[in-house]
Amino acid sequence: MTAVALLGLGEVGAVLAEDLAGARLSAWDTAFADETSAAARNARRFGLPSTSDALTAVRGVNLVISAVTAANDLVAARSVAAGLPDGCWYVDLNSAAPGQKQAAAEVIEAAGGRYVEAAVMSPISPKRLAAPMLLGGPHASAFAEFARPLGFTGLEVYADVVGPASATKLCRSVMIKGVEALLAESMLTAREWGVEGQVLASLSNLLPSDDWEKLAAYMISRSLEHGVRRAEELREAAVTVAGAGIEPVMAEAIARRQDWAAAHRPADLGQDLAPLLDAIRALLPAAERKGTPE
Repeated sequence: MTAVALLGLGEVGAVLAEDLAGARLSAWDTAFADETSAAARNARRFGLPSTSDALTAVRGVNLVISAVTAANDLVAARSVAAGLPDGCWYVDLNSAAPGQKQAAAEVIEAAGGRYVEAAVMSPISPKRLAAPMLLGGPHASAFAEFARPLGFTGLEVYADVVGPASATKLCRSVMIKGVEALLAESMLTAREWGVEGQVLASLSNLLPSDDWEKLAAYMISRSLEHGVRRAEELREAAVTVAGAGIEPVMAEAIARRQDWAAAHRPADLGQDLAPLLDAIRALLPAAERKGTPE
């Protein structure tokens, strides 16, 4: 039986725990200390053994999957290095900058593990384990053979070095999360003036979509729900952009708007566009709303 340790038991970790139920599972999340946290609730939901630290979680496993926040990518690798079994796979799903992933790879390889960079190129749902993932590093091909029978059927061996997969992911994130940020800013302003329908209709002249209103509601709600994590990812993207010699003007602005979205999340995210926009606007201080027609 494959023994798997999950580092991080949030949205992605919970999907992994459910879909890898046939494996012997253990998990560690820094949020376990708070029994009311989503991670602690997920651990109870899946009946995962309570572990006191990351080292305990990786004891005796042959696969570690890191699904933590982007800023903690290297921290997670360091937290398990001393207890990592020889030859253990270490799969890094985090949306971290290439430099951080390269540093994590050095830590894992020095500890006797086999580091595999993995860039998840879509939301984890609805495809779940079958979500498209780009693999990087010298062990990528061997890991793909090991992992496909476990249900990881969306794997693509992308590069034999660490870095290109995460660079691809983060450049995509500037576009996708940027569209989310643009839609939020445009639609909230348009709603203030009652012109959101006309603005959305005009978008189809250049950017065809079957239903811009539905798409806008979906993308804005994703920012509201996951803005903190998206902002962290965009800060990693900004590091990547700066590393290419480009001033990360857009990536940094998107990170700020994603943080803003997380701070203006209404209770109900499952609404059509107009009521969703109104619910967000209701949270705005009066000082933020100027130019409203009488």
